[in-house]
Amino acid sequence: MLVSSNELSRIIEMAWEDRTPFEAIDQQFGLTESQVIHLMRTNLKRSSFNLWRSRVSGRKTKHLQLRSPEVQRAYCSRQYKHK
Repeated sequence: MLVSSNELSRIIEMAWEDRTPFEAIDQQFGLTESQVIHLMRTNLKRSSFNLWRSRVSGRKTKHLQLRSPEVQRAYCSRQYKHK
C-alpha cells in the first residue's frame, strides 16, 4: 500500500472524522478497513493509535451498514462554514 504524503495525511484525517465511513476511504483510496487500521497503527504514536481505535470501535457512523439512514453526509453541517 503505497500512498503519497498528501494522501496519507488525508486518509488519517478521514479516519479520525466521526462521520466518514471506512467505505468512503475505500472508495476514494482503495483501502479496506483493515488496511486503514494498519496504516493508522504504523503512522501514529502508540497512544494516538489506541485513542483512535477505541474511538472508532463500534461507532455506527464509521460503517455504512450500521449508519442511520438519516445521516446523508460525511461531515457535520457546522464543519465547513462559508462566509
